[in-house]
Amino acid sequence: MTHSPNHDTLERWATGKRIAPLPAREGAAPPAISFEFFPPKTPALEAQLWACVERLATLQPQFVSVTYGAGGSTQERTHATVLRIVKETSLTPAAHLTCVGATREEVDEVARRYWDAGVKHIVALRGDAPNGEAYVPHPGGYAFAADLVAGLKRVADFEITVAAYPEVHPQALSPQADLDNLKRKLDAGATRAITQVFFENDTYLRFLDKALAAGITAPIVPGIMPVSNFKQAANFCAACGTSVPKWMESLFEGLDDDIETRRMVAAATTAEQVRILQANGIDEFHFYTLNRADLVYAIARILGVKPKTP
Repeated sequence: MTHSPNHDTLERWATGKRIAPLPAREGAAPPAISFEFFPPKTPALEAQLWACVERLATLQPQFVSVTYGAGGSTQERTHATVLRIVKETSLTPAAHLTCVGATREEVDEVARRYWDAGVKHIVALRGDAPNGEAYVPHPGGYAFAADLVAGLKRVADFEITVAAYPEVHPQALSPQADLDNLKRKLDAGATRAITQVFFENDTYLRFLDKALAAGITAPIVPGIMPVSNFKQAANFCAACGTSVPKWMESLFEGLDDDIETRRMVAAATTAEQVRILQANGIDEFHFYTLNRADLVYAIARILGVKPKTP
């Protein structure tokens, strides 16, 4: 279970020493981990996904989630991917569901299909409109993620995960309004939140402090994205409101054509980020894999997560 800041951590923050040192490796317990995949669009990408699933499955993650495209555009591919995970692996899948472009009855029917197939965990999101359009609630649908959470709980007793935004959702009216929305989602029945990607640990730790002050006690799991293609990551982060620090840009400068060095830099940087968070009392992490196993697998090994022998 992800910890909120303890007294020692809060005292460090109060004195300006907000980041704990790296923990000693000997005897350190490996963290709990989970992974996110996205549904493939082509046969080649499908092969890449399943190679990724098979390799990372050996690490026995708590669960794996499968994303849902803007406007529900990948609904059928998401459903097919989740069902294949259920049938062909021992993994516990969590299916993404959004409010966009569907009535409440249509969303409920998708949820019932998942429940009947043995999928008991949903990642409930408001979702984004397609083609960069402004979000407008469907007239017969769930307006926001908190409404979706409540609706899913009426369908079945799902375990529900929601999103959290350490740097504030780009469309939120204010940081406090964003926190209030997170609390509504959890109060509606969600059991945990996973954060949008972030690269500065201080940003996440301060967010935990604010969430606790707002009465939020549910686990807020850090979402971690290993970056090996800096330009691609920077474009993604610009779209979702995540700050990309100058030090990261400097690390990857001049490495556009050096993929092996980029991977080594990515593994070292991400492992250091996670280990510092562990030193601050965080023991659960959700990795955005981008359907690429090697980098995430290497980082897991650095953190002490090893494949289990059948």
